[in-house]
Amino acid sequence: MSTEGPAPETRMTFEASLRRLDEIVRALEGGETTLEDSMRLFEEGVALARRCSEMLGAAERKIETLVEKGDGGFDLKPFAADEAGEEGDKR
Repeated sequence: MSTEGPAPETRMTFEASLRRLDEIVRALEGGETTLEDSMRLFEEGVALARRCSEMLGAAERKIETLVEKGDGGFDLKPFAADEAGEEGDKR
């Protein structure tokens, strides 16, 4: 567990980031952390959640590219289902 800020999570895998997010949620829900530690954990969690979202978006774009180049016979819609006319995933 690093307390150095956002740089370490940019080197973490998606799975490691999810595990760390789970640890953070458990610590915050446990209510045993100080306000300062809770704020630090919350900030770390937000950074990890953003990073996970970016990694999922990149994976979705890569899948689209791979499928589109596969046999060329498919008319693909964006992986994030751009059916509402909006770009990106608004979950």
